[in-house]
Amino acid sequence: MDFALKTQYSFLVATSPISHKYSPKLRGGFIVKCSSPPPSVAPPSGLVQRPWKVADARLVLEDGSIWKAKSFGASGTQVGEVVFNTSLTGYQEILTDPSYAGQFVLMTNPHIGNTGVNFDDEESRQCFLAGLVIKSLSLSTSNWRCTETLGDYLAARNIMGIYDVDTRAITRRLREDGSLIGVLSTEQQKTDEELLELSRTWDIVGVDLISGVSCKAPYEWVDSTKSAWEFNSNGRSQESFNVVAYDFGIKHNILRRLASYGCKISVVPSTWPASETLNMNPDGVVFSNGPGDPSAVPYAVETVKEIIGKVPVFGICMGHQLLGQALGGKTFKMKFGHHGGNHPVCNLRNGSVEISAQNHNYAVDPESLPEGVEVTHVNLNDGSCAGLAFPGQKLMSLQYHPEASPGPHDSDLVFAEFIQLMKHNRG
Repeated sequence: MDFALKTQYSFLVATSPISHKYSPKLRGGFIVKCSSPPPSVAPPSGLVQRPWKVADARLVLEDGSIWKAKSFGASGTQVGEVVFNTSLTGYQEILTDPSYAGQFVLMTNPHIGNTGVNFDDEESRQCFLAGLVIKSLSLSTSNWRCTETLGDYLAARNIMGIYDVDTRAITRRLREDGSLIGVLSTEQQKTDEELLELSRTWDIVGVDLISGVSCKAPYEWVDSTKSAWEFNSNGRSQESFNVVAYDFGIKHNILRRLASYGCKISVVPSTWPASETLNMNPDGVVFSNGPGDPSAVPYAVETVKEIIGKVPVFGICMGHQLLGQALGGKTFKMKFGHHGGNHPVCNLRNGSVEISAQNHNYAVDPESLPEGVEVTHVNLNDGSCAGLAFPGQKLMSLQYHPEASPGPHDSDLVFAEFIQLMKHNRG
């Protein structure tokens, strides 16, 4: 085999059949020419196919950009809203968080899959997200709790995933342009133009995603926080409190933390009538996290309106947004939302800072809230409202996940505050 080496300088222009966003750049480089073996020389046996996986998937965004990638998990074509998550760990909790319904989750941490998956870290009964986008898929797993690889886990649950894609470039695009609708496909017969059209005709705004993730019938929560994961147990009330939790996409750890603080919990569907809840004579009501646009579920807002003021209530994420609307406030869609386990939040009541886990694309406009409603927490990254209280209505809420504990258990004491709210209401 002969080699020829020479330098070259040329203008290179990156083009696409759909998008021409890149300007020409002058680049210097080298060309290596390898002469082929004579036709009479047959290739060695067993080398008919490449020994590595080649790009077999595309992510087409509504802005016209096309990203070639390698697939894992399920195959097919799926549409969703692309959001990025800055968490370093916890991908299994993210996969099973119902709040990601209708979304492709892009992990900014480049290495995903190295700890595999297990049955202890599930946050719900199934995966609800539309797909997973990562830079590097771990070829092996190394964790004593691992029971399955990430690829096998997604395939068994019919969830699509792609890797070997420039997640940093996509993240920069989302930060500049905002969340984008995308189409993920492994079907080679579909053209780029067809996938682009699909991305531009689908929308997540105004869609009721809660009904697809909520439970269908009431049930009693019987699981508790395992002793190995228990913390902050000193000084807790020995009283028991009956709590009704509305399932708008509730995470299991919310229920575990409530149970750990002495609550007996009845979980009800998102459409459960307020009158039925009040007939259960609860000490308090929790409005859970959930996916999508709070303005798309007016029935849930009406339920919240009928309950607040009658019993102590605690809203988390979607529950926080629904409380804001029920009080007469407005919610709005953020540019690219908050998704990650490293968001600093300031507790305005005592000046402390909590490192929080967050997952939401909508926020409450504090300027729209009526007199008497107190903003208790703010996100220190952008100043958005992260918590509310209305003592006159026995109400409290957070825009983030106090049960998640992304490192220190900074936010767990909010459950103790809810206990005190219920205890005070008992007299």
